[in-house]
Amino acid sequence: MQLRVLAINVWNLAGDPRRTGLLNSAIRRIAPDLVAFEEVVQTPERNQLEELLHGTGLHGTHQLDVVASAPPWIERYGGSAVATRWPHRVAEVIDPRLPDAMDVPWATMAVTVPIPDEGELLFISASTSWRLEAESARERQAVALAELDARHRGPLPTIIAGDFNATPDAASIRYLTGRQSLGGRSVHYHDAWEVAGEGPGFTWNIDNPNGRSEMDAIIRQPNHRRRIDYVFIGSWYAHPKAHCYIKSAALAFDQPIDGVWVSDHYGVSVDLDIGMEPDSS
Repeated sequence: MQLRVLAINVWNLAGDPRRTGLLNSAIRRIAPDLVAFEEVVQTPERNQLEELLHGTGLHGTHQLDVVASAPPWIERYGGSAVATRWPHRVAEVIDPRLPDAMDVPWATMAVTVPIPDEGELLFISASTSWRLEAESARERQAVALAELDARHRGPLPTIIAGDFNATPDAASIRYLTGRQSLGGRSVHYHDAWEVAGEGPGFTWNIDNPNGRSEMDAIIRQPNHRRRIDYVFIGSWYAHPKAHCYIKSAALAFDQPIDGVWVSDHYGVSVDLDIGMEPDSS
C-alpha cells in the first residue's frame, strides 16, 4: 500500500491573509493520505481546518473537537489537527504542557486509521515545547509520546509527524531515533528524512521571510536554519509482522506560491510503502 504523509506547521493566521487558501491549493496538489497540522486556528468565527481541507476529500479533527477545555493562547497560536484519507477514530489526546513549559497550546493527538486491505494504523500528530532552552521539557514530552504509541499501536507501523522544535542532535530526537536513553528507557523510530531525504532538510529557515520575522523576534541571530519538522516511522521490533519502507522524503511549501510564502515553516512530504507481511495472517 502506498501512503503519502505530510507534516506542516501552518503558522496560525499570521501574515498574508491569502496563505490559508494557497495552502489548501497546495495540499490538493500534493494529495496526502495522512496530514499532521500544527498551529491551526479554530474559533467561533474561523475554522481554519475546514478551509485547509476544502475539496481535498480528507477527514479532519482539531484538538478542540475532542478535548474538554481550551489551553491558554490557543485562539492566537492555534492547536494541533490531523487529517486522513479514510475516516479515523481518536484514540487519545495528551496535553504536553509541563510546569516548566506551560506555553504549549498544541496537543498531541493519536488516531487510528483503517488502511484498506491492510488493517488499522496509529497516526500521531505531535508538537513539543518551542523555546530554545526547553530541551528538558522536550525530553519528557518525547518519552510521553513513545508511551502514547505503546498504549495504542497496532500491527502496522506507527507514523508520528509534526513540529518537534528540536534538531536531530537534540536529546529528544536522539531518544526517538534510538541514539540515547532517557530515564532508563529507550525506543527506536526511523527518521524519514534521514533515510530518504536529500540535503540538510532545514524546515525553519531564515531564507523564508515568514520564518525570518519570527527569528528576528525570538532568535535574534543571523543565518538561523534548523531541521525541526519530522515524520517518524515505527520500527520492526514493535511491528514484527509488517513493513513500512520509506521511499522518498522532500520539503513542501519551500518556495513562494503566487509570490506568497504560505507558512513560517517548510513542510515535510514522505512517501511510504506499508503493509502486513504475506505470512503474517
